[in-house]
Amino acid sequence: MLDIRFIREHPELVQAGARKKRLEIDIPQLLALDEQRRSLISQVENLKALRNKVSKEIPTLQGATRQEAIAQMKQVAEESRALEQPLRETEAAFEALMLRVPNVPADDVPDGLTDADNVAIKTWGAIPQFDFAPRDHVELGELLDILDIPRAVKLAGSRTYFLKNAGVLLEQAVLQLALHHMVRKGFCPMLVPHLVKDEAMVGTAYFPAGQEQTYRLLEDQVNLIGTAEVPVTAYHADEILREDELPKYYVGLSNCYRREAGTYGKDTRGLYRIHQFQKVEQVVICANDPEVSAREHEHILQNAEELLQALGLPYRVVAVCGGDLGIPQVKKYDIETWMPSRQGYGETHSASKFHDFQARRLRLRYRDTDGTIRFVHTLNNTVIASPRILIPLLEMNQQADGSVTIPDVLQPYMDGLRVIVPR
Repeated sequence: MLDIRFIREHPELVQAGARKKRLEIDIPQLLALDEQRRSLISQVENLKALRNKVSKEIPTLQGATRQEAIAQMKQVAEESRALEQPLRETEAAFEALMLRVPNVPADDVPDGLTDADNVAIKTWGAIPQFDFAPRDHVELGELLDILDIPRAVKLAGSRTYFLKNAGVLLEQAVLQLALHHMVRKGFCPMLVPHLVKDEAMVGTAYFPAGQEQTYRLLEDQVNLIGTAEVPVTAYHADEILREDELPKYYVGLSNCYRREAGTYGKDTRGLYRIHQFQKVEQVVICANDPEVSAREHEHILQNAEELLQALGLPYRVVAVCGGDLGIPQVKKYDIETWMPSRQGYGETHSASKFHDFQARRLRLRYRDTDGTIRFVHTLNNTVIASPRILIPLLEMNQQADGSVTIPDVLQPYMDGLRVIVPR
């Protein structure tokens, strides 16, 4: 969340940032609640101070003066009790609204309403031209006997799938390549909890906004994660790190679960939009310095680009516009990989920087060289997400007979398998 002092000092900037993100938030109402909250807290503290003062004086008093002091104490206690409920209600309303105040987007975030307004800033790789009628990944998967969607739908409903045979090996090869790529770059690998408490979801700003996308287990008061970003970023919650520990580089491997609420009828064919997938996610925790954050943002973007280049998959990088940014991001890049069946680019990666927005919610801090306690900056980016990445991998490497060649970098992870042939 934002610092309330920053909001008090820059209300128009915060309101303008929300407008750029196309998000509704009433900053004047928030400031009114803040003023009311501070007034009530001041009254409570003044009464507490008076109670402490009189309590110390009573043993030294006698007669009528003592009785007057005791009566005054009763009056103070009644006034304090009368303030308890209004203070609780005001603080609850204030906190609820604070959690919905969006981060202020960077000045260079493009203006726009939807992902159609995102701005391409880089492209890599040549778009393939097939000399035969190419199949989409569903046709290829069925022909190669590596994908079964109908049986998965029968068992689990829409947006589900079975991977089998060489499809399993291919997905695991991609994940292992991504994980090893990041470990070689000095990132600490982590296998993470798939079930987390609400505090981790609120801390990473997936709650309250976005709660509709989460599978919640109400009986146990835990939630299935939609990305390893949640447990990895929350790993140091409520801690104070040392400045010489920063930056911290983590890479998490996990299954991910998303309800895909609000996407009825959208991307219904194949593996593009599904409920369960696997992802390798990079997370950076760094010093509270916008220049450091900017460098780390380019760093994590480059890590993902290197992997796509190693796989030989054409892609483009887009600067995400204001209307397509979420509540917590200061700035975000998306990487979109070419998918022949879509006759266009499809999003496969998102690289986000948050400054101290998540850190404030998580109370994740560090002590700088001057001894000052500061909130860290956090960033994250997909390294690879599967099975979505299998769409371009299968479609881009298909042959006229329906076979699919395996990129050289993946073959060591597949016991040297060079091609998947129809079964």
